[in-house]
Amino acid sequence: MGFGTGFGKVILFGEHFVIYGAPSIVSAIDKATIAIVERSKEPGWALEDNRPATPRYKEEKLEQQKDSIDRILKAAGIQPSKTSIKITFGGDLVAASGIGASAASCVAIARALSDELGLNFSDERINEIAYEGERAYHGTPSGVDNTAATYGGLIWFVRGKPIERIEVKGPIEVVMGNTGIVADTAAVVAGVRERREKYPAKYDKIFKEAEELAHEARKALENFDLKKVGKLMNENHKLLQSIEVSCRELDFLVELARDHGALGAKLTGGGRGGNMVALTPGKDLQEKVARAIEREGFEALRTKVGVSA
Repeated sequence: MGFGTGFGKVILFGEHFVIYGAPSIVSAIDKATIAIVERSKEPGWALEDNRPATPRYKEEKLEQQKDSIDRILKAAGIQPSKTSIKITFGGDLVAASGIGASAASCVAIARALSDELGLNFSDERINEIAYEGERAYHGTPSGVDNTAATYGGLIWFVRGKPIERIEVKGPIEVVMGNTGIVADTAAVVAGVRERREKYPAKYDKIFKEAEELAHEARKALENFDLKKVGKLMNENHKLLQSIEVSCRELDFLVELARDHGALGAKLTGGGRGGNMVALTPGKDLQEKVARAIEREGFEALRTKVGVSA
């Protein structure tokens, strides 16, 4: 019996822009997906998915999930039709859009396969295999989600370059608000690409601003200037609105969090549903914002960024 874990994540800066080479700041959170791989007498692979989930998430992602598992097995050097295993998912990470659920599951499977089959994969190899699994969900993913799910911690990520750790004084409380909307990330990414090709001058300007903002945010985090970080998160949300990846529910939760004292708030992940994140340093502020979100009928996740893996 093999075990594997993959972290959930929150993107603080740079989603969508990271696909085109801009920096992204991403943090693992203290929630994870656990995978168990067991030998089976039945041919092929079978899945039992016991993750907590946003309603309809697992059903709507099922075909992508099947494709993802086949891709993971092939990337690990295993022919799906020639294996006999059962995969069981668990853990405390809610399967939802915008929280890195697919990446966490890909990493967890890769680690569980390595454990059960004695493959001794390094973290680098786990990350490569998880990236192949993520292709089923995202088309051509940036790699930021699976990197956070693999390595944990707070990361400066530029596509195609080695990751860099961002050191902060200590963990920072945040609240993630779940719209309950299951997003089609591949479709959202494709929409941005189409609009960028149609309006190159407009989008080049926005993407340049996003890149500059990420560099400012890194300095603010390293200086532990959380008011500046929050201000930059608000600006990042405006940029994401301008490329049309937000939605009414995300904007509502962002404004709600700010109105209740969050230093900053923005959508996180692909957008058009899924989650937002609010910067709420301190347990009291975190609880105040989380309760405001819950009073409006949405799920709130109290978690931290900057936690060491």
